[in-house]
Amino acid sequence: MYDYENERRERYEREKAEKKVRAAKIRRIVGWSIGGLFVLILLFSSMYYISPGYRGVLVTLGKVDQQSHINGIGFKVPFVSKMYKMDVRTKKMTEKTATYTSDVQTAEIEYTFTYDLVPDNVHVLYETVGKDYEGKKLIPVLNDVLKDVIGQWQAQDLVSNRDKARVDVVAGLQERLDRRFFQNITFQFINIDYSDKFEGAIEDKVIAEQKAQEAVNNTKRIQEEADQKVITAQAEAEAMEIKAQALAKNKGLVEYEAVQKWNGQLPQYMLGESVPFINLK
Repeated sequence: MYDYENERRERYEREKAEKKVRAAKIRRIVGWSIGGLFVLILLFSSMYYISPGYRGVLVTLGKVDQQSHINGIGFKVPFVSKMYKMDVRTKKMTEKTATYTSDVQTAEIEYTFTYDLVPDNVHVLYETVGKDYEGKKLIPVLNDVLKDVIGQWQAQDLVSNRDKARVDVVAGLQERLDRRFFQNITFQFINIDYSDKFEGAIEDKVIAEQKAQEAVNNTKRIQEEADQKVITAQAEAEAMEIKAQALAKNKGLVEYEAVQKWNGQLPQYMLGESVPFINLK
């Protein structure tokens, strides 16, 4: 008789062996996948990329590497080192602030401020100040310089001398900001505003000064015209006096001047035998 029980047992053993082989293959595939994934993670975590216009600051377990890393691809210790990117392109800030002039008027200042970081020292800036260097260093210094410079000017004079004030602001920033970190500093006033009441007072004062100057100019014009008339009268009087003296000394001069003015025509009617200007005798 055919042994069905033995055949079933053998088939079961074969299936069991095949399952073990498949399970071993799966474990190997999973192991290789996990290992490959770990290698990729390790590889990527050990690489860094710095874009153009940036410098890198490498920090390993809290310690800052004492150099500024240039843009490009590089390697670091995975999981324990981190690369921080610092923007070294020209920065432009447009801000508003309020301060007092020397005559205690509130000036609302709108300005632009540009600067560059010194690329080779960004690691020192990061170590000593941090990435928030604008809020910690730049803006406080800028506000102090503005207070000092604006406080030297009266409100009315500041508007007409804004370029001088701008030069003083730039000089103050260059003096107070750390030159190890900041360079190519520029500053421009966009607008200077005062209260409506004060601006109205300034306008009234300007109009009054213009009217006063106009009155002074009119007075000068009238005086100059009067002086000119006096000079003309004096000249005419002196000329008449000189002519009178000449006629008194030489009576023939009268006839000479008459001849100079005669057009050469004789009058149609003459009395007696006289001919004008000609002495026939």
